[in-house]
Amino acid sequence: MSKKRAFPGPITILMMVIILAAICTWLLPAGQYNKLAVTGKTFTMTTDTSEVSLPLTQQTLDSLGIHINVEKFIDGDIRKPISIPGTFTKLERNQQGFLSVLQAPIKGVYDSMDIILFVLIIGGFMFVFNETGAMMKGISWLAHTMKGREHWLIAILTSIFSFFAGSYGMAEEALVFYPVLVPLFLAAGYDLLVPLAVIFGGTSVGCIPAFSNPFSTIIASNAAGINWMDGLSARLILWVIVTGIMIWYILRYAAKVKKDPAASLVYKIDGEVKPLYETFANDQSETPVLDWKAKLSLFIYIMTFLTMIAGVVFLKWWTLEMSVLFLGASILIAVINGINEKVFTKEFIKGAESLLAVAFIIGVARGVTIVLNEGHISDSILYYAANLVQGMQPALFILILLLFYIVFSLFIQSSSGMAVLTMPIIGALAILVNIPGREIVNSYMYGMCIMSFVAPTGLILPSLAMVNISLKTWLKFITTFLFIITIVCMVALIIGIYL
Repeated sequence: MSKKRAFPGPITILMMVIILAAICTWLLPAGQYNKLAVTGKTFTMTTDTSEVSLPLTQQTLDSLGIHINVEKFIDGDIRKPISIPGTFTKLERNQQGFLSVLQAPIKGVYDSMDIILFVLIIGGFMFVFNETGAMMKGISWLAHTMKGREHWLIAILTSIFSFFAGSYGMAEEALVFYPVLVPLFLAAGYDLLVPLAVIFGGTSVGCIPAFSNPFSTIIASNAAGINWMDGLSARLILWVIVTGIMIWYILRYAAKVKKDPAASLVYKIDGEVKPLYETFANDQSETPVLDWKAKLSLFIYIMTFLTMIAGVVFLKWWTLEMSVLFLGASILIAVINGINEKVFTKEFIKGAESLLAVAFIIGVARGVTIVLNEGHISDSILYYAANLVQGMQPALFILILLLFYIVFSLFIQSSSGMAVLTMPIIGALAILVNIPGREIVNSYMYGMCIMSFVAPTGLILPSLAMVNISLKTWLKFITTFLFIITIVCMVALIIGIYL
């Protein structure tokens, strides 16, 4: 009997894209735009033969046909050289061969080292924090404290999971909470869909407006050459809106099931399902104690992310300073909880190892851009894409881009990989078609995260296994919500491009 072929992993897919990019350097015409970047207190315009200094003024941008406020350059909102419209010139081809393909992911790692180190240090921070058990204690304490008021518990927990996802990208870590929450919600008269919607739905919806998620917002903004703080307030507003809709949606379903157990979609589709966890949450008669160490650790955890945002806003921090912040927070948490040096080092390294695949994905994806750049076809793709969408309404363009990410995310569920793969080209295209770079990043996040609710390459299948229900049941439950949330995201994008 032949084995069923598994879908290729993200790194394999990205290596295939590198090979395709190399082939394109043999087929597509080479070319280049003049580039504009900030150097000290002046603009530097780079052509294929020279560099010219220009005043760092709005008049310079206007004369070059760049419809961007000069403050975005001065404040560091735009960090990378941008293409100057109308300056595309053809160049000789520089075909990329076998050796270039092998070098590309290595060069990509070199080129992404600051982001990669930042990601690895966050992994270390998360494992050191998890070693304290503070998060599990906090959720357990909350679950027991709210017994009898489970409708409030649904709202609070969904908000917490959504906040963690939006702030740092909580995903796999949420799986540990099923044994605690499944028995609790079943005992309250709900079905297995409710804890699934709270945990998986909460983390998934929080990733949509990801206001400070290092694995999507920060990496994508960096790859697009813009400051990730651009659009933060709008993302926070959207976070409140989509999280509120998620809570309303779950509460509506939960109330219906509690009133009439026969209305349960689990019962209608899967029948009498035996839960995997029946006694875990009820084996403690007393509410778990949340000691001062756990409270202080949770406070430091939240303050670390708030400090990161404040540092970027007021002190112009970037990856070095943010990495130092998370490293310092890891050490502080270890000292408070009495974690000895050997355990700290072991957990920190294990945390970094847990995100090593993400780090390689970032590097390999950046390798695609390197092949395109060295083959002199990045700007060619940009040029022909700009001609294709020339005259297209910005609203139509941004909605087509959202659809592109929804479809493409079915194959690549790595947010960091998708960001580094697509943002350099699409981010530059945004400049040429006069669309704010932040909305390009937003369309990527919205599209990926809408698809993450159902993509088999994501976390939905492991999450379904945790509650022992079928994908059909989940799809029946979540489809209406996805329709609503897609409309909300479309409206948010359209408003965003005209603000």
